[in-house]
Amino acid sequence: MRLAANLIAFRTIVGKEIRRFLRIWVQTITPPAINALLYMIIFGGLIGSQITQMGGHRYLDFIMPGIIMMGIIINSYSNLASSFFSAKFQRNIEEMLVSPVHNLAILAGFVAGGVCRGLLVGVLVAAVALLFTQVTPVHTFTTILIAILTAIMFSLGGFINAVFARNFDDISIVPNFVLTPLTYLGGVFYSIELLPEFWQKVSMLNPVLYMINGFRYGILGSSDIAITHTFIVLFVFIGLFGSLSLYLLNKGVGIKN
Repeated sequence: MRLAANLIAFRTIVGKEIRRFLRIWVQTITPPAINALLYMIIFGGLIGSQITQMGGHRYLDFIMPGIIMMGIIINSYSNLASSFFSAKFQRNIEEMLVSPVHNLAILAGFVAGGVCRGLLVGVLVAAVALLFTQVTPVHTFTTILIAILTAIMFSLGGFINAVFARNFDDISIVPNFVLTPLTYLGGVFYSIELLPEFWQKVSMLNPVLYMINGFRYGILGSSDIAITHTFIVLFVFIGLFGSLSLYLLNKGVGIKN
């Protein structure tokens, strides 16, 4: 009976999260598609016409997986950060915490909502990219799995951001000053093989590099990073972020004080 109640709560939270970002689709869904269109035109069409190949592939094909992954990362993170902070700011999260619903179900519901937005944006960006290239995934299961795991990881990161945020400005600091630089330096528009050896080693410290290259492997069949390393990084970060998120929720950090 307790499991059934938690499942109902989980579905309710997920449904609420989906309705929330679909209700303001002009702000949540449309901008990533427009950004993808601009990336494909500027980098793929204009700059790409001056570059014969990158990583053994046509430049336009090479950057497509990274552009899709950018949309998944930013939107899964932003959805959780803004949604949970809003619930905290409006103090309705307290009603969930005092209910008989397990905190794991609450966390899972919010994360699932972030994953849904991230994947929806990813599909939309992919549709835009297909206007410029006809690439289809070489390893379909790997492509989907990495997309889902990446969305989970960054949704958990967005939750942690929301817990410690004190105002709405705080939830934009990490996406602007951490996620965006890590994403651009994660091999979206270039292969790390082009970098000097020292900077290649520095790039290996960037976790986003593993996700982008893993996703590129799923679509193109080649990558600068071994696919096993991508999965190791994803599972380690999901484990760390998930444990920390549940701990913070159990302790009421940022909510009770």
